[in-house]
Amino acid sequence: MPKNREAIRGANDPVPANANPGGSGLGVRDAQVDYPQYATSSHSTTGSRRTEVGMQSTVVASAIGYRNGDDGVRCMTTEETTTAVPPLREARDLAGARHHITSVYIPHELTSHDSRRLSFKLSYLESRRLTLGHLRYGADVELHCPPMMSCYHVNLTLTGRTQVSQGGVSVATEGAAGGVACNFKDPYVVRWSPDAVQYAIKVPRASLEGQLASLIGRPVETPIRFNLGFDLGSQRGQSLLAAVRHLQVELTRPDGTAGIPLVRAQLESYVLSQMLLVIPHDYQHLLLARGKTASRRHVRIAMEFVQEHSADPITAADLAREACVSVRALQMGFREEFGTSPTGYIRGVRLDRVREELLARPQGVSITEIAHRWGFHHLGRFAEHYKRRFGELPSETV
Repeated sequence: MPKNREAIRGANDPVPANANPGGSGLGVRDAQVDYPQYATSSHSTTGSRRTEVGMQSTVVASAIGYRNGDDGVRCMTTEETTTAVPPLREARDLAGARHHITSVYIPHELTSHDSRRLSFKLSYLESRRLTLGHLRYGADVELHCPPMMSCYHVNLTLTGRTQVSQGGVSVATEGAAGGVACNFKDPYVVRWSPDAVQYAIKVPRASLEGQLASLIGRPVETPIRFNLGFDLGSQRGQSLLAAVRHLQVELTRPDGTAGIPLVRAQLESYVLSQMLLVIPHDYQHLLLARGKTASRRHVRIAMEFVQEHSADPITAADLAREACVSVRALQMGFREEFGTSPTGYIRGVRLDRVREELLARPQGVSITEIAHRWGFHHLGRFAEHYKRRFGELPSETV
């Protein structure tokens, strides 16, 4: 296959006047600060286009700021997404595509292996817990990426093929059949077929390792070592893919969960848990072990935490962390004490709060508004849960 020797090796992209490395200015900081080996020459982004849809009313992803990672390296982050419309970035050349991936994920070297014009498209959503992107290049390209340093990176191949190499291991993925999980300490190479489309997920170490610690009930003292390749076509692999798709749909539909932090936290927590359960890694045996049931004392601590923080975006992992037990142990403890899961208990407390507000409902406040405020975005299921708990529909309460 003929190669186009043009390669883009991280450029000194101009810094917009409103860029703020410590805040939320719209713009991307010069890549050479963190990865000097990828900043060799400047380039223009001719043929590149960034479309910010729906910016008139709310912020899509409040631009890219920086924070210090666990190892002191400054990595890109954003505030919570506050609208359901993700930004769409497009490019027709290597320079534009590299610029967009650098701003959302990481500085890198990008090379074309044919003369095909790119049809690059990236739509993405960001929060403090993860970055979820839907990505295609539309050409035979190869990315050479430095270590992510403070983040893990997972690709789920939806169509086409990719070849990924890291740490002396090389794996191939095919659409809906394979994925890769790149560790943060080693550089890696990804080659895309022209028809490849992937979910590209970046997860900060603190986010994923914190989720793992909650699940196993003990601190994660060493980085997670993932197998590079994993089966996406298995039943477990399909469950991960379904979780990611569901998160994407709920965050992008107009009446989805983008504006409901209580629900969004649960969905993101579920996606992180699915990653840890599906992708092979060196802590996985602890996740699959049955372990001990949480004591009544630990269950009581979790109960009190829910009562005090029911209005916050808490999850079962947060309860387990507060009670100093694993999620599995807490689940068994709640089953023994209440016949429900920690998540079910949280839902019950929030239903109680909804009922209290409905009984004292001021003029002009709708049932939907109250339900959304307490994290119930699917009104049909909300009505079912409400009737099961109180023996009547919300409309009958008022």
